[in-house]
Amino acid sequence: MSSVVKEKELSKDKSQGGKPLSADELRKMDAYWRACNYLCVGMLYLRANPLLRKPLEPDHIKNRLLGHWGSDPGQTFVWVHLNRLIKKYDLNLIYLSGPGHGAPATLSNSYLEGVYSEVYPDKSEDVAGMLKFFKQFSFPGGIGSHCTPETPGSIHEGGELGYSLSHGFGAAFDNPDLIVTVVVGDGEAETGPLATSWHSNKFLNPVRDGAVLPILHLNGYKIANPTVLARISPEELEWMFKGYGWEPHVVEGDDPATMHQLMAGVMEDCVTEIRAIQKKARSAPKGTEPERPRWPMIILRSPKGWTCPKEIDGHKLEGSWRAHQMPVLDPLTNPKHLKLVEKWMKSYKPEELFDESGKLIAELREMAPVGQRRITANPHANGGLLRKPMELPDFRDYAVKVEKPGQIEVSPTDVLAHFLRDAMKMNMTSFRVFGPDETASNKLQAIYEASGKTWMAKLLPEDADGGDLARDGRVMEILSEHTLEGWFEGYVLTGRHGFFSTYESFVHIIDSMFNQHAKWLEKSKLELRWRAPISSINLLITSLVWRQDHNGFTHQDPGFLDVVTNKSPEITRIYLPPDANCLLSVGDHCLRSANYVNVIVADKAPHMQYLNMDDAVKHCTKGIGIWDFASNDAGDEPDVVMACAGDIPTEEALAAVAILRERCSDVKIRFVNVVDLFRLMPETEHPHGLSEKEFDGLFTKNKPVIFNFHAYASLVHKLTYKRTNHENFHVRGYKEKGNINTPLELAILNQIDRFNLAIDVIDRVPRLQLTAAHTKEWLKGQIIEAVNYAHENGIDSKEIREWRWPL
Repeated sequence: MSSVVKEKELSKDKSQGGKPLSADELRKMDAYWRACNYLCVGMLYLRANPLLRKPLEPDHIKNRLLGHWGSDPGQTFVWVHLNRLIKKYDLNLIYLSGPGHGAPATLSNSYLEGVYSEVYPDKSEDVAGMLKFFKQFSFPGGIGSHCTPETPGSIHEGGELGYSLSHGFGAAFDNPDLIVTVVVGDGEAETGPLATSWHSNKFLNPVRDGAVLPILHLNGYKIANPTVLARISPEELEWMFKGYGWEPHVVEGDDPATMHQLMAGVMEDCVTEIRAIQKKARSAPKGTEPERPRWPMIILRSPKGWTCPKEIDGHKLEGSWRAHQMPVLDPLTNPKHLKLVEKWMKSYKPEELFDESGKLIAELREMAPVGQRRITANPHANGGLLRKPMELPDFRDYAVKVEKPGQIEVSPTDVLAHFLRDAMKMNMTSFRVFGPDETASNKLQAIYEASGKTWMAKLLPEDADGGDLARDGRVMEILSEHTLEGWFEGYVLTGRHGFFSTYESFVHIIDSMFNQHAKWLEKSKLELRWRAPISSINLLITSLVWRQDHNGFTHQDPGFLDVVTNKSPEITRIYLPPDANCLLSVGDHCLRSANYVNVIVADKAPHMQYLNMDDAVKHCTKGIGIWDFASNDAGDEPDVVMACAGDIPTEEALAAVAILRERCSDVKIRFVNVVDLFRLMPETEHPHGLSEKEFDGLFTKNKPVIFNFHAYASLVHKLTYKRTNHENFHVRGYKEKGNINTPLELAILNQIDRFNLAIDVIDRVPRLQLTAAHTKEWLKGQIIEAVNYAHENGIDSKEIREWRWPL
């Protein structure tokens, strides 16, 4: 049964006569809470007179009032009670703030714990430091109003709603002693990603994982509207969470003293429930498979903007949408409202909380945990401190034997899967693979030989027949890219490693999540020395646009690469390995890297193999290079450079070269393949870009470059627009053409095929325009024949399917 605790329904505790807190504990906890709230309001309003030791004047108020108050007092209330339990039970606990602009709650606690001053010594624990602490908030040159990377103790940015709970579960996986408390805003709870993430409890194993304690903060309002979950009946809300598999405990009210007693009892119940669940699972006889428990969660109903003025100018303030952002908007120009802010701040009695120097008084300092048990000092919230490099097998041991280029076909992702399988075996407590029900579809099923799919929900007998489900599985599959990416981010942010594969067309679902994480990395890597490097986010993009089978137009979108290139070049990498050996080299490199988002584009279908392992390593290390076997310009200036990036574009470019060398034997072609896309950029624009000299050495200064590209052509132009030979770059890429097509037909529709490429060379090399007219006509005829054959037979011709590079 759920526990619903209201002000008049306090569950009995014999030791305290029904009150978990002694009078002295209650007094000090409420005082600490008042100190937190005072600091929150100070951040919102003050740029002078931080402890109100003289009457508040307009000059003490910030010129621009920017920030959010509404969720802060509820969050600080939770924090005070967490501190009590951390000290009582020596808990290892971190806190995630879900409400989007609720950073003052975390910041105030970090300051009171002394952590903020340790990280930022100029924000010292005195009047001068407090003033700097206040002034920087939502102020030019300062910090934002959500839990940005600059916030100690945070692994969740909060700039975009919906991911707090999935981040929390990611942090808990493989952290058996960790409790992750996640405060979910009731506005945030309306988002699709958050709604799905409640199902994460079906993937949490009480034997090996930590626990997540969600606290749904129902304060009733968003910016200007009520929230859905606050306006449904308590019974309906309880049924909803019971249906999700949770055991809800409800705490509601608005009287601080009573609410402290209620919250103390419920939070202690939740912690003891968590420990009982874990003890039962971990003490079970060996070989016993754990069952999915009903984990506790809390529904906290408190007023919006709790403890701010009850009303303003005859309008309800506390407990209404008006308290969401700045409850009092014009204290600079309205003397009455200035007095209201002063009265509000003085209601917290700062003179009782801070000593003469401005430091929290000694008896309240004792309320916080010490050392790394302080929430904002917990190393899991600075996961790079805990990160250990992966143990990896030698990727060369998985090499495809390539004696001659372009003679055999294999699935690149299947080859990679065997490497990942053994990487999993070597890192069975710190590495997980993520994918939306597509691990096997993307030919990565060899990973299941090391570990099955995590599954704590019901198991059926038939699951044993190829289902690959396992209570202790390490492959994370759920049909929600949002949840998976949230798990993955939480996992690496707390010091571990991972790998994510997904269909190319649907990786766009996590565009904005990628954006948020990239921004987090950029700040952390470039500006915050105290944040230790974390493992990279490794995204394998497969089931590509150029191999559609039955999916059609909806599955054709390579535009995620455009999104990635918009972020800082310091933290993004894009790799397009042309074959399996190159994919192995890239995969090994990415798993060893830190502080990047690595995007790898590789198809699951069989493709021709070009480079032996030694050559593949050299090619990937350079990131871009000339393939001698496909070039015939040695010692001469080429007539044309044929460049390519991506597996199908590489295959079609090679086929075009073969046609031209057979039919126009005197044409001089240089063949350039690109693995690392950012090598195209100037070194002044990207740390991995080529110098102008290196670039010109590959592409020449005045010859046409026919670039066959995996994605949208505009992206190559974007990356090379500052190059001296940019006007001679002619890029072919995806043009939004296609539906249910054979591979060659789809290539033809978008003009990245061998025939159109050969025609392009003829049109751009002046002397071929005069001598290759018959070849050009033949090529046009081949295009017509190929399309007709595909429409008649539903497959490309054998000649196309079995084409090999001519030896």
